Amino acid sequence: MLILALHVSLQALRAFEAAARHGSFKHAAEELALTPTAISHHVSKLEDRLNVSLFIRQTRKIVLTDAGRLLATATTEGFTQIETALASIRQLNEVVRVTTTSSFAALVLLPEQFAFNQHHPDIVVQIASGELMDCQPHTVPIRLGNIKAVQAQDRLNVEHYNLFGYQHLATLSASGTRPVIYTTRWKNLALCKPPLEAWLAENGLNKADFDIREFDQELFCVQQAIAEKAWVFCSETLTRRLCALGQLRPISNTSIASELCYYIPGKNRFQDNKTKKFIAWIQNLILPDAAP
Repeated sequence: MLILALHVSLQALRAFEAAARHGSFKHAAEELALTPTAISHHVSKLEDRLNVSLFIRQTRKIVLTDAGRLLATATTEGFTQIETALASIRQLNEVVRVTTTSSFAALVLLPEQFAFNQHHPDIVVQIASGELMDCQPHTVPIRLGNIKAVQAQDRLNVEHYNLFGYQHLATLSASGTRPVIYTTRWKNLALCKPPLEAWLAENGLNKADFDIREFDQELFCVQQAIAEKAWVFCSETLTRRLCALGQLRPISNTSIASELCYYIPGKNRFQDNKTKKFIAWIQNLILPDAAP
């Protein structure tokens, strides 16, 4: 019986299920846009395949046999589950749901969302921010992580850092005060530190000559530096738009690569067209040479 069932036509099962539900070949035919003769033919082929009668055919109606009732219950439940799953998948694919860090959301995604909508008016993106990993299967999590701990296929970029502010180093050094640099000390101690000391050494500077102040999010560092007209040692990814707007400017022409990257865990698991377009757009957006 199992071997026979494997060769049963899905169209025949659909015809049988509709006929059983309506108690009529005619009404089943109207639902499936077939003729009553075609419905009867599908049911007869199914009965031949299973070697059992599914209906008792009477003059003006059809009545399920015991075997027919058993199959009708199973097929109705099965097709209902399939239709529910298809509806859920369609609903999920109507919206691209994204979760990311507060800094990436505020300084990159939200300011650029309008541009994405202009290019893809058919795609709705919902962005949520938070520092904890979101493991929902249909949500795109954009996270910051250590390059060595992230699969190559999941990486979006390599984070480059620079010092940003308003005044040149020589100007502040001449003022006789220790210049303030805001930088980040991550809550997640497993994350690699921003390469401030390496950048200072590269530029012939000494950490002891500066007043180093730290927040646990780059967003706060950037906001404080702008408010105080101070400096911030920060990712180029997060400051690119602010530099384009003239709110910050890089102090050095040379940035320094870090051991950090933005990534999407299991990036290749997202196969629906709308999400794939969004991922391709965000990856292009945060490449080091991407235009603001």
